Amino acid sequence: MKVVIAPDSFKGSISNFDAAAAIAEGWHAVRPQDQLVLKAMADGGEGTLETIAASHPDSQRIPIALPHNPHWLLLADGTAVVELANICGLTLLPELNPMQAHTYELGMVLRSISLNSRVEKIVLTVGGSSSTDGGAGVLVGLGAQLLNKAELPIGLGGSGLLDLVSIDLSKVVPAPRGGVTCLVDVTNPLLGSQGSAAVFAPQKGASPAQVIELEAGLQHLQGVAGLPDFPGAGAAGGTPYGLAVAWNISLSPGALAVAKAIGFESHINDCDLIITGEGRFDSQSGSGKVVGTIADIASRYGKQIKYCVGSSEDPLGDRGVALVDIAPSLDEAMFNTFQWLVEAGQRLALQQTD
Repeated sequence: MKVVIAPDSFKGSISNFDAAAAIAEGWHAVRPQDQLVLKAMADGGEGTLETIAASHPDSQRIPIALPHNPHWLLLADGTAVVELANICGLTLLPELNPMQAHTYELGMVLRSISLNSRVEKIVLTVGGSSSTDGGAGVLVGLGAQLLNKAELPIGLGGSGLLDLVSIDLSKVVPAPRGGVTCLVDVTNPLLGSQGSAAVFAPQKGASPAQVIELEAGLQHLQGVAGLPDFPGAGAAGGTPYGLAVAWNISLSPGALAVAKAIGFESHINDCDLIITGEGRFDSQSGSGKVVGTIADIASRYGKQIKYCVGSSEDPLGDRGVALVDIAPSLDEAMFNTFQWLVEAGQRLALQQTD
């Protein structure tokens, strides 16, 4: 029997690679004769860069001159893969800072990459951001001037957007000739009840009053920039919106793009079962997330699928295993995730009949 194991990371608990290894260890303990193929997955958030790197051994890691020593990836075909989360992501902040967090360093990195003669195109993964600045910081990093009424630069972060009077794009560096693609895991617009501030800013530490202020700032940015809102513009605090002000970009569902980048479908033609998973399995899982994307691919190929998740909004029954149902507590499931994923892998294997 051939089993493809393709989980996302369990955010805050275990990486996608370790999750796949744990499930495989449990499965092999019960069914050592089976062929297991581990294809860790991601959706454009944390870990996407390393997920793509693992399937491109000829890629080069290019260091970025920041204190935490991040890097970007140069693929053999000239594609630069850049992960927002490891440049200015939420997990890098010593404490949440919803009003001042910004994307300026990302803009500087993109500027440097666009001037690199080896780069043909850029793929930017935008999940896991710490800011709600509408991509204003990216614009500044690319060379734009965002000025107030005194013709001075506005402050970085969402708190500075209300001071914006004009945007000068004359010194923005051009995008690489092959274009720029943003990998996103949401389709939220920049503004409104489903927009970046309303939906995501609370997750970044914003109070209700700060959410209102951030929304007003984003509205003001959109009014000055004059670029219409669009689906996906609200991802990563509005980063795609800011990029689109400067460059002609395209958006792509992150999980689907990662599946293509790692050659996922080439491994499932002759498989008997696919196992996927994530930390929280709920109604949002089918909307561009790893689990929903893998389920769609499995359905298209007529393959059996099982879920191995941290917790589930609805009972899984014979569809899989949730760690909170087998661990003694939620804390235990979160802090000893590898151990309980091994146990879950064993239980999934015991359920299987050839």
